[in-house]
Amino acid sequence: MNKRSFLTSTLASLLAVVGLTASLHSNLAIAAEYKSEYKMSLVLGTAFPWGKGGEIWADLVRERTNGRINIKLYPGASLVGGDQTREFTAIRQGVIDMSIGSTINWSPQVKELNLFSLPFLMTNYQSIDALVKGPVGKDLLDIIEKQGVVPLAWGENGFREISNSKKEIKKPEDLKGMKFRVVGSPIYNETFSALGANPTQMSWADTQAALASGAVDGQENPESVYASAKLYTVGQKYVTVWRYVADPLIFVVNKQVWESWTPQDREIVQQAAIDAGKQEVAIARKGLVEPNQPAWKDVEQYGVKVTYLTPEDRKLFVAATRDVYNKWKNQIGAALVDKAENAVANAK
Repeated sequence: MNKRSFLTSTLASLLAVVGLTASLHSNLAIAAEYKSEYKMSLVLGTAFPWGKGGEIWADLVRERTNGRINIKLYPGASLVGGDQTREFTAIRQGVIDMSIGSTINWSPQVKELNLFSLPFLMTNYQSIDALVKGPVGKDLLDIIEKQGVVPLAWGENGFREISNSKKEIKKPEDLKGMKFRVVGSPIYNETFSALGANPTQMSWADTQAALASGAVDGQENPESVYASAKLYTVGQKYVTVWRYVADPLIFVVNKQVWESWTPQDREIVQQAAIDAGKQEVAIARKGLVEPNQPAWKDVEQYGVKVTYLTPEDRKLFVAATRDVYNKWKNQIGAALVDKAENAVANAK
């Protein structure tokens, strides 16, 4: 080898070493900036589709980032003392790094999310898909992002059905005088009051004890929650499938946490959220896509009476809650609700 070739070869080797060292230092710097653990807030644990979605997301992120981003699940809204309605604010403040949150629980801070709680807006899963996968869903994610939280994907808790310990419910007057646990948005108080019931807002953490003691007569939740929590063991022997509202979930990250990651890792986390969201929705809907769902039939073996509203029955509930619907349409934003109504009408 002549002198020039030797020098060229040596220089190339030195440059390679310098490049490798720079890359190593860069990776070490990134690792130093990353937290050793990121806190993910969930209302329900991994026995439920909601919590399972969180577990899937965390596992995918850990695997695809080669352990750079490690996520720990905090179910039961434990990072906000069990008060799930404080979760969105805590994400904005940085108390929570990540979350799969309920549109219902966040609606006190993001009024537009009450859209999904408009009584009897949606009729089937195609309706939900038409909203979250279309222009309405994009509008809502844009609104959330403007409030300082980074939304990445949609999940689903499901249609909320009603159960109680007293009697079969087939018409609005059947609810008269009954006490029902409802979630944190005022629209639920107004909807149940319009039906003649006595609604009581209560966290999920307190609900089962209240049902067991008879402090409340009933509650409303998706089938996956009813079955996983075995609510038939706390007197909830009457279920009515009425599909009055649905509860989409949103995968989000605190803005400062998001900006602390490299662009490559942001892309990984977002794609993992999208993939986990699809899996979570499939789990939540298992056996529930068609009327007279096998999943509901599975609980009949425990002595549960499952009632399915006919279209005529449903119209009575629609009429009884229409004033609530119209009031909240204006509060949410008539233009957004009009867009949602059009999407639902054209859902396939």
